[in-house]
Amino acid sequence: MLINKASLEGLFISLKATFNKAFTTTTSTWQKIAMKVPSTTGQEDYAWLANFPKMRKWIGDKMVKALEGFKYSIVNDDWEATVEVDRNHIEDDVLGIYAPQAQMAGWSAAQLPDEIVYDLVNNGFTNKCFDGKAFFATDHKVGKASVSNKGTAALSVATQAAAMTSYGAARTAMKKFADEEGRPLNISPNVLLVPPALGDIARLLMTVDRLEDGKPNPYKGTAEVVEDARLTSDTAWFLLDTTKPVKPVIYQERKAPVFVSQTNPEADDVFTRKKFKFGAEARAAGGYGFWQLAYGSTGAA
Repeated sequence: MLINKASLEGLFISLKATFNKAFTTTTSTWQKIAMKVPSTTGQEDYAWLANFPKMRKWIGDKMVKALEGFKYSIVNDDWEATVEVDRNHIEDDVLGIYAPQAQMAGWSAAQLPDEIVYDLVNNGFTNKCFDGKAFFATDHKVGKASVSNKGTAALSVATQAAAMTSYGAARTAMKKFADEEGRPLNISPNVLLVPPALGDIARLLMTVDRLEDGKPNPYKGTAEVVEDARLTSDTAWFLLDTTKPVKPVIYQERKAPVFVSQTNPEADDVFTRKKFKFGAEARAAGGYGFWQLAYGSTGAA
């Protein structure tokens, strides 16, 4: 192939089409537990998370809730996946070897939100959220009270008692979450998030009429099971409320993943190393929404 700007643009248009096909057909699960927030600058401020809004009876002057002194910002990161194309391969028309790499770049780009979101879940027992506590913590401050959205019980279907002290306890705790005035927040846990090691147990808990001890299963159908291999702990499990406009986890997107290529035959890398490049670029980050919408158990006391 004669190498010039026109022929290079044609080549990379083909690779871009391969990239885009893989990008648009890749499945993901992050949307089940997180919300996408468009970003218009290098970082976004989420101080508003300090207030879980709730209507109240209007008597006299309106009660205006000022933002708390919490500071919570999510700074966008740069992301990339780059492939080198040897000039000799272009000259010799042996470019088929790059199609799989273009596919993998598209797949990887589509997986970026999952990678960001599930990394946040994995580190939720240590990473801080808007109130300065770990997202899953035993001592979130609500008024003068200390509230926990963290447990240690193992997810179990062995007995009714074991199910009640694990999944049942988490569900009850979330439903009892209240605002600073003691009014229930109407939390409705609807997603049971688990790693592959707990997938079977979670599905049994949500589908069987009776547990392994023969007693009735009071939790059948109470949540959708979401299983994802990006969860790194074999014992930790999570119960989430994703029914609200704000979700437990935030995926912040400044620039969606896009295909990029270097098509200048006079570029320094081409002159010194005979290498062209293509790949994907993005700008994005993640953070935590309301901790009241999530409960995490380490699964190990």
